[in-house]
Formats: sequence, structure tokens, C-alpha cells
Amino acid sequence: MNTKVRLLASGAALLAAALSTSVHAQTAAKPAVAAAAGGATIEELVVTAEKRSQNLQDVPVAISAFTSEKRDLLGITSIQDMTNFTPGLEYTSANDRNSLRGVARLSNAQALSIPVAVYDDGIFTTSTVTAGKAPIFTDRVEVLRGPQGTLYGRNSLGGAINVISKKPTEDPYAEIRATLGNYGYSRLEAAVSGPLAPDLQFRLAGSWEKQRDGYFTNVVPGMPSEGNVIDQYYIEGQLQAKFGDHMDGWIKGYITGWNNGAGGPGARAQYTTGQINLAEFNGGSQNINAGFGCAPGGVVANLVNANPMGCVNPANSDPRKFATNFAQTVSLDDTYGISANLTYHFDSFDVKFMGGLLNYHYTLDSDNTSTLGGAITSFQVPIAPFNPAAPVAAQPCAATNLVAPGACTPITVSPLQFSTYQESYRNFSDEIDFASTGNGPFQWIGGLYYYKQDVAQPVFTTNPGQAALDGVITPAVPAITGPVSGDFQRRLYDDRPETKVESYAAFGQIDWKFTDTLKLTLGARYNHDQETGSEAVRVICYAAAACLNGSAPELLGSFTPPVDVTSFVVWGPTQGAPAPAGVVANGKPGGVTFTPDGFAHRNYDATWDAWTGTAGLQWDPSPGTMMYARYSRGYLMGGFNVGVTSTLGEFPETQPEFDNDYEIGLKKDFFNRTLQVDLALFYEDLRGYQAPLSVVSQSGGLAVSQSEYLNIPRAVSQGVELETNWAPIEHLNILFNYSFDDAKITKLTGIVDPNDPEAQAAGAKPLTALTACASASTPLCDVNTGLVQRAQDLSGNAMPQNARNKVALAVTYAIEFEGGTLTPEASYIWRDKQYSTIFQRSYNESPSWDQTDLRLTWKDKDNRYSIIGYVKNVFDQLGYDGGASATRLTGIYSASTIAALGMTRGLPGNLPGTFNAVQRNASFNGLDVTYPLTPPRTFGVEFQYRF
Repeated sequence: MNTKVRLLASGAALLAAALSTSVHAQTAAKPAVAAAAGGATIEELVVTAEKRSQNLQDVPVAISAFTSEKRDLLGITSIQDMTNFTPGLEYTSANDRNSLRGVARLSNAQALSIPVAVYDDGIFTTSTVTAGKAPIFTDRVEVLRGPQGTLYGRNSLGGAINVISKKPTEDPYAEIRATLGNYGYSRLEAAVSGPLAPDLQFRLAGSWEKQRDGYFTNVVPGMPSEGNVIDQYYIEGQLQAKFGDHMDGWIKGYITGWNNGAGGPGARAQYTTGQINLAEFNGGSQNINAGFGCAPGGVVANLVNANPMGCVNPANSDPRKFATNFAQTVSLDDTYGISANLTYHFDSFDVKFMGGLLNYHYTLDSDNTSTLGGAITSFQVPIAPFNPAAPVAAQPCAATNLVAPGACTPITVSPLQFSTYQESYRNFSDEIDFASTGNGPFQWIGGLYYYKQDVAQPVFTTNPGQAALDGVITPAVPAITGPVSGDFQRRLYDDRPETKVESYAAFGQIDWKFTDTLKLTLGARYNHDQETGSEAVRVICYAAAACLNGSAPELLGSFTPPVDVTSFVVWGPTQGAPAPAGVVANGKPGGVTFTPDGFAHRNYDATWDAWTGTAGLQWDPSPGTMMYARYSRGYLMGGFNVGVTSTLGEFPETQPEFDNDYEIGLKKDFFNRTLQVDLALFYEDLRGYQAPLSVVSQSGGLAVSQSEYLNIPRAVSQGVELETNWAPIEHLNILFNYSFDDAKITKLTGIVDPNDPEAQAAGAKPLTALTACASASTPLCDVNTGLVQRAQDLSGNAMPQNARNKVALAVTYAIEFEGGTLTPEASYIWRDKQYSTIFQRSYNESPSWDQTDLRLTWKDKDNRYSIIGYVKNVFDQLGYDGGASATRLTGIYSASTIAALGMTRGLPGNLPGTFNAVQRNASFNGLDVTYPLTPPRTFGVEFQYRF
């Protein structure tokens, strides 16, 4: 609490100093104001952040607003561009996750709620992509920072992003736009609007966007490039009407679709440095590791590798190169949305109904072979020679060949795997608001809200070249599962979660201007959320020693069977444990049941509710000056960690998260409204912060998933945000933004880092002394090192996906000619380093970066057409739109491979002459690191024509 007091006290002093300076400037520095009179007065911007139209500078909330005109001028054509000019906002394009003030979406599991709400014309969506719609469709985008728990409620713990469409016009209007750029980029857009009849207007708009060449080059001959390879369309139609003197309404419907290569959320937008994992089996793997084909020491035969560089990672020399045999695709179909509102105007208040729905089906097909081994086509695992000293039953392949030579052959590994991930999503929401009108000192708004969501997120992994998977599948524990189906379409993994959310809320807020300069705001909201669901999962293992009861493919050869290990990897059946929290108890261990098709099933059900609200004081001492102090409480419902990250794990449920935000701010116009300054200082006290924790088995065998979505006891986000807009002389405009956000964990202990289980990395704070394992069965033994894993104290670690410092500068100057106006614009942004996980370590760190953009706009004097030339990332520098993530290279290696690489042995493996180990040596630390990248240098020209 002392930190909060110091921060807000110093902030109050700073605001008071700024206020006194501005008053002095207005009263004592008359000549300075007069000198500035020749400058361009900054126009007022009307926003609806508090569900009524207000001047942006009169709203006591930290807001960044982007009109379509501002976006055109600055070249803000994507969410990533918007983050450059929005304090506290981060966005990772590879997985469509956003973050505000360190409060981040850290999972794509729809059964877990997102903390930064996105509203498209009042309709909630889980995708931030919506906010990046082209300026031809949007009137403005409003980014509200800090909890918006009163008026928005659902999932607005970190803030809210409002997307407001351009509405139908009363006068005829039409516009076309065309853009051509490098990488084979093209975009066509058109809009038409106007009256259909008295009191009835329409708007129809659409776009088609395509990019043929990707930002990343696949070095495998004949394979396509990847990264923003897109082919997508969007069409929307609107109607707006007045029904007499007291009622008006509006409705929008849209359809959209993607038929992308590797482009869009989920597609390649990152590179990985490091080595191919050369282990035969990596930690708890279901099959032979693809990289084993490159292992030195004569352990494989007949390697076929499509990578022309051999067993070398192309990204080590060029971050925009990779090697894989599989072409990634992203598609979006059956996607449409409807939003509508109807308002009745009474004499002193309005009643407004808002409702809508959203439906989409998303599919991602991507290489799942391994991080860096995706170009390895096939190899053979030689049969171990017959050992007379070993039991015959332990070496059936070699023993059979003694009697019938060639009857048992080596297995040929076809490691190519691809995963198919889908989201079938549908939501429906209704809201009815009652809001006062007029200009009286007492204003109020209240409402009721209902929301329903249905999501299916199936994901499966297919090993298409492994014909042995067509054979009889052996159940690992037939006493639990019974006989299992052999028809599994060569899949190794299949998880089918489905969840439903139903929420309702009631809210109210009052604003009382009790003097000419002071206004009090009080608000409250009650939230009730219920989530139910089901999940079915099946896991198959082929040729991995962990699934073969102590044997190995070298001993079994072509006799190696596929094994159904579902009963081993789900929580409950083999442990005889009760159903974990959030799982519906059914009298069976873990709440799990098995069906003859081999799937394990369990059901989920949980309910949460909470009160949220706000209290604030606003002071308007003079025109153009507003100060505020505000407290807001936010709530993020709990959820379930289901799907690909869990596999019916031990810890499915996460509890709600709460945010107590204390904020003071100043919004001030200086020098006859030629300089506008918005300043906010905040302290957010987070309780139960939701963050993923990956738990990697270090036992060398299959294990139940213990990955979970943690509730971190305490975290804090505190800092300052500055937004300025200055027009010192006519035609010149300078935008400067800066934000400092110290977002960190303040209480969390007892956590093991999966990439540093012994807690030996710089910055680690282990809770126990380092000890060796007495044997592989020692609790928490890491068989890869022979050391016991050590939990850490993570207090003080940075929160994920948050840049501590951000700077943005944009300068425009309008040069007037007889035929029109030429406006050059230059912008520069700098962003601090950030981390991807709760472990603040060098291997999870993306470095700080900067970028320069240039833009030149010609607009004719009649505003009929515009021509825009642009270059983004002028110096073609690497930029990072999120923290890095590491993968520890471990597994079972042959002694010859360990010797060839200079590795250190861990505990013995399943076969004589094999050892568990970490793939590290004097020149490599054993970690592959993946960095999410912003686009390279892009350039092009855009033409706009208005009828």
C-alpha cells in the first residue's frame, strides 16, 4: 500500500504543478497565447466511452481514440499499428492476444475468459481482430484503459476496446479505395450510403484483401512462403431509421471469410533460434522424435531430409527462413454477425435496447512435427543385434530373424505430423439501458445485460505417413478402458472440448455535478456467470519407449504396436482420485468415463458472481482543464483450462480475478487549444491474477498433465501514461505519447520453471538447496540431469506481455497548393523488452526495438480523391509483438550422440547405452527460443476516390 500512496501522492503533486502552470500561462502569459493563436486549434472528438456522447477531454477515464481520419493520416491499418500509439496496449498477432497495462490474455482456450473486452458496435467478441477493421468501415476505435467493471462488466478487467462503425448518411455518398504493395499485396474497398426513403438510410461496404508472398521463406524446394499470406473478404450492410418523433433504430449485418495460406491469427509470425532436438524420445513423447533422424553416432539409417541445408536450422542465419514439409493454412467460414439497437426517447430519459449475435468457424492446419525438424521426411531405426545374454522375449525382432531371416524389419519413421485446430463459436447478447438526457447536474444510467456463448474447440494431430497406425491398437490398461477401437485415422491425439457460458448482470451509475466545478460519480454492477462443458480425449502412442512397457522400437522392429495410453495421461483413473474442482462427480475416479471408441470423457460445471463498481471525483476549474480521481473494481470470471494444454489434467478450474484500480488524471488544453495533454497515473492491485503454468514431465515417461491456469495471489500494475497532441503553428501537428508501466508479481512462491527445473538460471530464487536424485523414483527428480527440481519464489518478476516503457512520436505537416494539400508524415516508435511467461528470464525475453514509418498523402482541394504512398519499418528492423518463449531440449539420447555433441549424461535410459540428458554443451545452452515478429519493411500506394 505504501507504493500506491507514494505513486498517487507524487502524481497529485505533478498534476497540481501542471495545473498551476496552465493557470499561470492563461493569466500571466498573454503574449504566449497570442503568439500561438496562429496555430491550428485541435478539434474536439466526441466519444461514447461512458455510453453517452461526450467530448473526449470531458471523460474522466484514460482513453485513446482513433478516428478513421486519424488512422488514414498515421497509417494505422492494423491492431499492431494501434498499439504503437496507445499507452499500455500490446497485441500479439500470431495468436490474437491483447494486453492492457500488463493485464493480458495468455491463452486461446475459449473456456478461459479474456481480460480486455472487445465490443463491435456494442456486441462482445473474444477476437481483437475486429478492432483492426479498415478505416472505411469504422468511424472510430476507443481504447479504455483500466477496469470498466460498471458499464461494460463482462471481461473488461484490464479495459475495453470499442469499435464504432461508420453509420448510414442522410446525403448520398460513395467511396472506392485500392491499395497495392510489396509481397504481392492488394486490397480493394468500396462503400455506398444514402437515403432510401424519408427517415430511412442505408450503408453497404465491402473489401477484398490478398497477399501472395509471405514474410518468411521456406527453404524446402517447392514449398510456399508463409506469414501474412491471405485471401479474405468482408461485406457489411446497415439500415438506419426514425419511427416518428420518439423512436429510432439501427441494424448491421455482416459476413466475412478467409481462405488463407499461412496468414491471419495462428499462422507463422515468429522464428526460432537454436538446434534440432536430436533425442530419440523427448520428455513424455508419444512417438519417435523427428530430429532423431539427424542424431550423430550412427543411430539411424536411410535419412531423407528435404532441408537443403541439412540438419541445420535456417533461422540461425536468417530469422525469416524456415524448413518444413507442410504448408500451413488458415480458414474462416460460416462467419457472420448481427448487431442492432432501438431507442425510445422520453422527455427526460432514453430507453435503448442493444442486441446481437456472432458466429464463426475457424480452422488452422499447421506442422506439428517438432519445432525445427519439420523437413525430415523419413528414416529407419535399426534393429538391435541379438544379445544371447538377454531373454529372448525381450528382443522379439532379432530373435525372430534368427529363425526366419527378414521376417521382422526395422521400422521406418515418417515423422511428419500436422495438427488441425478448430473453433466453432457462437454468442448472443441483449442489453437494455435507461439513461437520463438533458443538461441537468444529475445524470444517471442503468441497465440489464444477458450473454450466452457456445464454443467447440476440437484439435487433433495426424501422422499421415505412419501406416502402422492402421493396425490393431493395444489398450495400455484394458482393465480401465476395455477393448478400444482401432479406427483412429492415423491420429495420435484428439481432444474435443465444448463449453457453454451464460451470464447476466444489472448495473447503474450516477453523475452528480454538485458545484459548478465538481462532479461525483458512483456506480455498481452485479455479475453472475455460469460455465458448463464437456471434454473427450484420446491419446495414441507409437514406437516411444515410454509406451512399450520397458521395450523399444530397436527391440520390436516391425512388431511395434500402436498403444492407446489415454488412461495413463488423464487424471483420475490410474490414481483412483476423486473428481478435481470444477469437474462433475459421477462416482468414477477423476469423474472420467471411457467409451468403446477409446475416448475418455468428463464434464464441467462452475458458477461465479461478483460486485464491481466505481467511485470518482471530477474537477473542472476552468474551461479546457479537467482533473479526476477515480477508483474502479474489475472482475474476470473463472474458467476451465481444457483442450490441448490440459488433456483432462489434474487442475482444470481457475478462480476469478479481481482488480482494484486507483487512478488520478489530468486532461488539459494549453495555449488556446493548440496543445492537448492527457496524463494518467494509476495503481492496479490485482488479486488472483490468471496466468498459465506449463508443467513438463521430467520423469522421462508419460505423465498426467499438471499444467494449470494459476491464480497468482498478488500482482500490481502501476505507472504513468502521457498522450500529447500539439499544433504549434498552422499545418504542423506533433503527436507524442509515453507510458511507463511497472507490472509485476508481488506474491507467488513454490513454482518450478519448466525450462530451468533446478532453478540455476540468472535471476532464479530457489526455495531449497540443490540436491542429487537418489534414483529416478526420487520425488521431483529430473532424470535429464539427475538433480531434484527446485521450486522458486517469483515475487518481483515482471508480468507477461507487457513493455515497461513505450514511446511514440508522429509529425505531420500539411503543405497547401492551389490544387490540393500534400501531407508528409513521419513516425517513430520505441518499445521496451517484454517476457512471455511469469518467469522473468533471458530466454523468455524479447529485446527492446524501434521502428520508423513514412507516409505521404495528397488530397485534392475538393476532397474528391487522395493518393497515399507509405513505407512501414523503413530500416527493415526486427520488431517483437510479444515476449519470447523457450523450449528445453531434453530426452533419451544414445551414448554415441552424447559423446559426439559433448553433452552431459543424466540418468540411464530404457536401453543399454542410452541416457536421459539435456542437449547442451559448451556452445549451446540447451534452449530453443521463439520470437514473435512484427512485419518486415512494407511499402505501397493507396488510391481513394469519393463520389
